[in-house]
Amino acid sequence: STNKKICLGLTSDTKSRRSYPDLFSIWSMVARTAFTQLNYSPLLLVTTVIGMKLIYLVPSLGIILGVIFSWWEIVAIALLARILMFLAYLPIVRFYQLSAIYAMSLPTVALIYTLITIDSAWRHWRGRGGHWKGRTYSPEK
Repeated sequence: STNKKICLGLTSDTKSRRSYPDLFSIWSMVARTAFTQLNYSPLLLVTTVIGMKLIYLVPSLGIILGVIFSWWEIVAIALLARILMFLAYLPIVRFYQLSAIYAMSLPTVALIYTLITIDSAWRHWRGRGGHWKGRTYSPEK
């Protein structure tokens, strides 16, 4: 097989012909390839999950626990992290012409993506990875 590259970029000129009307259909679409992107590596899966928790979960917990225990320095740092997340995600939200409030959803989106990635690995280990159009595709050897 040839190693041709593909660019996955944002554009407003291309429209998907496939419909993803609900979370289940999006979940299935992402789960087909999420573990593939990690080269089917359990080590990369574990480090990805840890990284996602550190980046997206810790700031939210920092705000909550910081307020409960009056750790105001932690609250300030965690709020700064959340503001930076908001600002980083805002251009994508604007690209899709959504309200800026959607940019606050990045930690939730990251949690869902992490769960889908774990599910993708689970499907692969059960011999159901890469399932699409009634067929299951296994990794190239």
